[in-house]
Amino acid sequence: MRKRIWIYVFLFTLTLINYIDRISLSVASTALKEEFGISPVAMGYLLSSFVWLYFIALIPMGYLVGRFGPKQVNTWGIGVWSVATVCTAFATGFFSLLSARLVMGAGEATTYPAGARVVRDWMPVRERGMATAVFHSGSLVGPAVGAIGFGWLITTVGWRTAFVVAGAIGFVWLAAWGKWYRHPSQASWLGTAELREITADADVGAPGSGAAARPALGFRGLARSRTMWAIGLAHGCAVYATYFFLTWLPSYLQAAKGLSVMTSSMYTAVPYIGAAILAIVIGRLSDLAVDARAAAAGRRRLVVGAVLLGSAAILLVPLLQSTAAILLVITLSLAGCASAISNNLSLVNDLVRSNEDVGTAAGFVTAVGNLFGLLAPIVTGYVVAGTGGFGMAFGVVGILLIIGSAVAVLGARRPVG
Repeated sequence: MRKRIWIYVFLFTLTLINYIDRISLSVASTALKEEFGISPVAMGYLLSSFVWLYFIALIPMGYLVGRFGPKQVNTWGIGVWSVATVCTAFATGFFSLLSARLVMGAGEATTYPAGARVVRDWMPVRERGMATAVFHSGSLVGPAVGAIGFGWLITTVGWRTAFVVAGAIGFVWLAAWGKWYRHPSQASWLGTAELREITADADVGAPGSGAAARPALGFRGLARSRTMWAIGLAHGCAVYATYFFLTWLPSYLQAAKGLSVMTSSMYTAVPYIGAAILAIVIGRLSDLAVDARAAAAGRRRLVVGAVLLGSAAILLVPLLQSTAAILLVITLSLAGCASAISNNLSLVNDLVRSNEDVGTAAGFVTAVGNLFGLLAPIVTGYVVAGTGGFGMAFGVVGILLIIGSAVAVLGARRPVG
């Protein structure tokens, strides 16, 4: 791995910061409801609002990654969402909170298309599963850090200061990214031997033509692919579950278990830390189980199907009384969902033949996935309001995970391009 370990650091911290900012509103939800009189249904819309422009912007951002590269696109993205996060601190009610979250979502839409292209550019095929798992694991550690940090800040100095701190962290990352990130062919700090290692097996499974030389399909070509839709729909089932946890887990622990903001924040962190570790382990195992030729044939879809099926254990939560048992099941389910998402993104790199299409393909899959994510907080808000509890909400999550497992195994078979 040698010097490209720094690319792993960039990838991990990018999603770490992204998800610290995403969970901030969830942790602050109780304080916001009390200060502004926001109902559960209205809070469901507010919690989902960052996904609205995020969803719309994903495919255009994927195109921009193909056109301008990940460095420029990520620079603008994290700059915009960090400003929006800071502006949340100055909200005066529902609509100003909504506006800040919409802008934040548009900025965050750069993350996964750009990250997928960074993995494609920097990682040998045999490392892509683990690299994407490390990239996505930041989305698990971020909520854990955000839950603890925001819980502490809200308790000590108030929710407004918490948003200012979160926004400032993004600008620190941006300065490092601008100074040190380069494409491997332009990174003067990268040795010749390591550059050769990165590119050695890039064309396995595509004999006779380099990936960079293959003609791009573009959005229309990708949208006609059954494989892309299968990956996207399986992605959606996993994303629905992760957004359910991201937006409603603190409220569930506070409402169902009677925990304080600080205690629920600490308990929210436990599943995320455990899931991050497990997701990286599963990502490494998927690389060992799926060599370059098997990856090019779409065999990684079997890993996706297996971890989604395991994640359906979330159906057990309404039957459990012990908080420790509930946290254990949520940890395992969240780890499975995270592994499905990271392996789906690896599957995009495995099956999409043109380098130029990778950003658009990752944007497409993430957009389909986040359509489900957009619905998760809203549907959960209605279910909780209508049933007076979270039991049915966990049932919806579990059923979707089972469906996603079947779609992944049966549909994501053919190369794209």
